[in-house]
Amino acid sequence: MTGDVVRILVVDDHPVVLDGVSQALQGAPNLHVAGFAQTAQEAVAAVRLLRPDVVLLDVRLPDIPGPDVIPRLRRELPSLKVILFTAYADRTSSFDHTSLAASPDGVLVKDAERADLVDAIRRVMAGERVIRTGDEDHQLLLDRKARERGITRREYEILRYVAMGRTNPEIADELGLTRNTVKTYLQRVLEKLGAHNRVEALVRANQLGIL
Repeated sequence: MTGDVVRILVVDDHPVVLDGVSQALQGAPNLHVAGFAQTAQEAVAAVRLLRPDVVLLDVRLPDIPGPDVIPRLRRELPSLKVILFTAYADRTSSFDHTSLAASPDGVLVKDAERADLVDAIRRVMAGERVIRTGDEDHQLLLDRKARERGITRREYEILRYVAMGRTNPEIADELGLTRNTVKTYLQRVLEKLGAHNRVEALVRANQLGIL
């Protein structure tokens, strides 16, 4: 992510949430709350007018469910990043299916710590997909899906860097590993995904809902 200011639109029909998010992001370097909306219709109009970088979108809006409005927001601004905001922890598969089927860039519970909110926004802007839904151990939902495929946390971490377009040397520098170690981890991921190269691995990972 560059040093440019990230403009954020907060969409929620509860004033206390709007105020809370605004206060939470106050003082965070390069993050600016550009505006608010309380309905899906207002959100579409606000995206058209304000051209934000990120929308924090409530899952339950009074007129249209949050996941259903995501395609309309992206038609207005294709580069837009969308983080679904939910009051409900990830305890049911229906939440997963409803929210993730809309392909948000992130899912976050409303009672997340300020640091988690800031971190989620920065990660999404860096090209990651961040799912944090209040599990007791606070692990990423996508990380859990990767483990179900036999992919370790380190292998998954490297796969995420690959999805961001990083080269093996860049990944090695980021993680403090040797290039050969990164190559070994990546080869294991390819084998577990049944892929022959990076492109196939990313396609397969997306099909499986891992990325």
